[in-house]
Amino acid sequence: MIRWILNLLSIVLVVLMGLIYVPAVMAQTQDAPQFTESELQVGDELAAKAINAGNSGNFATAEQNWTELIEKFPSNPAIWSNRGNVRVSQNKLEDAIADYNKAIELAPNATDPYLNRGTAYEGLGRWQEAIADYNRVLELDAKDAMAYNNRGNAEAGLEKWESAIADYQKSAELAPNFAIARANYAIALYQIGQTTEAIRTMRNIIRKYPQFPDVRAALTAALWEQGKQGEAESHWVAAVGLDLRYKNLDWVKNVRRWPPVMVAALEKFIKLQ
Repeated sequence: MIRWILNLLSIVLVVLMGLIYVPAVMAQTQDAPQFTESELQVGDELAAKAINAGNSGNFATAEQNWTELIEKFPSNPAIWSNRGNVRVSQNKLEDAIADYNKAIELAPNATDPYLNRGTAYEGLGRWQEAIADYNRVLELDAKDAMAYNNRGNAEAGLEKWESAIADYQKSAELAPNFAIARANYAIALYQIGQTTEAIRTMRNIIRKYPQFPDVRAALTAALWEQGKQGEAESHWVAAVGLDLRYKNLDWVKNVRRWPPVMVAALEKFIKLQ
C-alpha cells in the first residue's frame, strides 16, 4: 500500500485511494524557498487537479500534473513522492523508484517516501529491499501501522509466514480500524493451517466491515473447503457484487497476492461452483 502526501504547498485536501484511507504528513527538512501568493495559488490548483485525476483513475493525466508541479517546485519532496505513486498505479515501477529516491534525497528523515518505495520494490519482487525500506520507516516512527502491514506483505513474498503474521498483528494492534492488516493476518493464518482462528477472524471483520470484498472472498474459499456451501455462496455473491476482480485468479494471486493455500481454496470454489 502506498501513502499520499497532502501538505504540498498550502492545500488541505482529502485523498481516498485503495481500501484504506490514511492521512499523511511529511515536512521538508530543508529551508523552504519563498514563493509568491499567486505562485502558491497556481500550485494549489494544479495539485487539486492531480489528486482529482488520480482519484478518477486518470493516472497519466495525474502524472502530467505532478510533473508540472515538479517543474514549478522542484525542491518539494511531497510532489516527487506523489508522482511516484501515480507511476506505481501505472506499473512504471522503476520510474516511481527514481521519484522516491529524489524525495528521500530532499527529505531523508520523512517516512512516506521510504514506505512508498518499499511498495514499488514489492511490485518488482525485490522483497529484501522492500523490507529494508519498511525497517527504515519503523526506525523513524515505531508506531507506523502501515509499515508493519507492508513489511508483512514483503515477508509473505519470501514465504516467511510467521514473521508476516507477527507484523500484521502488530499493525492491527496499532491501528484497530486498519481493516486490511486484519484481513492479511487472517489470510496468513489460513496459509499456515490455523483454519479455525482464520475463519473466526474473518467473521469478526465482516461483522464490522460488511462491505469488505477481500474478506468476503476469502471466507467464501475457506467455508467451501469446509463443506459449508450455502454460506460460502452467500459470501461470494456479496464479494463479486462489490469487486468483480475476485473472479480473476491471476489477479488474486499476482496483484492482491493471496498466499498459495488461500488461492488454491478459491480456485476449487470457482471451478466447482
